[in-house]
Amino acid sequence: MTSTLSIVWLGALASLLAGLASGVGALAVFFVRTLSERLQDSMLAAAAGVMLAASFFSLLLPGLEYGETLLGTTSAAAGLVIFGVLSGAIALYYVHQKLPHEHFNLGREGPNAAHIRRIWLFIIAITLHNFPEGMAVGVGFAGGDVRNGAVLATGIGIQNIPEGLAVAFSLLAVQYSRAKAFGIALLTGLAEPIGGLFGATLVWLAEPIMPWTLGFAAGAMLFIISNEIIPETHRNSHKTLATFSLMIGFVVMMFLDATLG
Repeated sequence: MTSTLSIVWLGALASLLAGLASGVGALAVFFVRTLSERLQDSMLAAAAGVMLAASFFSLLLPGLEYGETLLGTTSAAAGLVIFGVLSGAIALYYVHQKLPHEHFNLGREGPNAAHIRRIWLFIIAITLHNFPEGMAVGVGFAGGDVRNGAVLATGIGIQNIPEGLAVAFSLLAVQYSRAKAFGIALLTGLAEPIGGLFGATLVWLAEPIMPWTLGFAAGAMLFIISNEIIPETHRNSHKTLATFSLMIGFVVMMFLDATLG
């Protein structure tokens, strides 16, 4: 059995590798001049599908299993995980209300922050998106389950590639240089190891609340999917394409979870 301390570092390292995939996707800005809205929406929707499957297969199901082991009953386990899901969603909602941030298509949300440079609004928005993903990877290693953590990190890394590409081209479209667009997209990925270290440490310090922690990470990601990504990808009359792209991302992550390890 892997030691609890090494699990913390495994979670941080895996989330770092997953986060760096954003930079891999962003490299395309040096080779491609433009990215169509249709392609951007489909890639972001596919990323949402990966996140959605990861929430269910790598967070919620393990959370229910851990809960049954710890609490002895399915109903108590479900209640604790549900509480975690709602806590994660409410926490992300609260952060969204308190921090000014800007969507690529939907515009600015949060308090009036005219004095904050627009580039920092983008960084805040992307950090809000990536931190819970990194936390989910870290939590995925809970209880020494290296296989589950590795599968989750792989899935998040895969979805970060098109996400990093979309972020870089969105910045390019609003007059940022290619180098700056790449740098910011790469920087967004560095929010993930912070989240990964936080999630893994939380489980290490308080293993009895592991079902709640897994639910919390899933709830945070589900909030992002519904509140951020789906409205973004459905805004440009590409709803059908975005829907099927999300489904493709979902089944890809489901396949990875069922076959890897």
